[in-house]
Amino acid sequence: MKIKIITDSTSYLDKNYIENEDITVVPLNYVFDGEDFKEGFKGEFGEFYHKLKSTDLFPTTSQPAVGDFAAAFHEALKSYDQIVVVTLSSKISGTYTSAHMAAEMVDPENIKVIDSLGAAATLRFLVQDAVGLAKAGLDAQEIFQELESKKKNLGIVLTTDTLEYLSRGGRLSSLQAGIGNILSIKPVIRMLDGELKLVEKVRGGKKAISRLLTYIPEEVDRISLCHVTNIQEAEKLSETLRQTYPGVTVEIDELGPVIGAHLGPKTLGICFSYNVTDQVL
Repeated sequence: MKIKIITDSTSYLDKNYIENEDITVVPLNYVFDGEDFKEGFKGEFGEFYHKLKSTDLFPTTSQPAVGDFAAAFHEALKSYDQIVVVTLSSKISGTYTSAHMAAEMVDPENIKVIDSLGAAATLRFLVQDAVGLAKAGLDAQEIFQELESKKKNLGIVLTTDTLEYLSRGGRLSSLQAGIGNILSIKPVIRMLDGELKLVEKVRGGKKAISRLLTYIPEEVDRISLCHVTNIQEAEKLSETLRQTYPGVTVEIDELGPVIGAHLGPKTLGICFSYNVTDQVL
């Protein structure tokens, strides 16, 4: 049984990994300054963020069309028996709905769509797990069941340098953002049940980063530092985490326009997976 793995662009997978594992990535879209774009890959976001920082304009984002997924499915089924699709959380995007509708249209028996309830590196973790499970000989339904269990053991916590971009994107009122920036208030935001939720407000960036670390469970087995134009802070924190959790893989991922625009430059987040099923986070 040949299994094709498909995901969306907010997994921010390495291009070489995508090619080596023959993964199909269906991109999300954004409109910026009147131009239409499809989200690209890591290493291609510099021009976007430069423009974002230098203008008052704000991009709008949208999920792939049903037809985009349907085309990817038809193409994949020429060479593969079954398809497993892993998408961005349905609570923050319509991407899962588009993929699910396309699967129902094309071949619902042989296409399984998983709502990751995550984004960025936690979505990437599930895609990588799916690749491994397919190599181990599991069929699409078995992979679906495994990923449904694994996604319960994922977490995201992050902080932003400024509240301006949350305000621009409609996640926060301009008054709240203005007061927060004057007082140097930094939000601590978590992904809970597929949604980004403000859980704390702290004063100062160093304190915010310290608070992020408290959300990492002892049973952590994978960590990714996800950032928006904040590679130096990510690298510094990665060294701390490698010393704190020896033996745990610590990686650094760059967030792309679809997610990064709403958080803004200098965002820093910690994505992680852990290996117990009864951990309460």
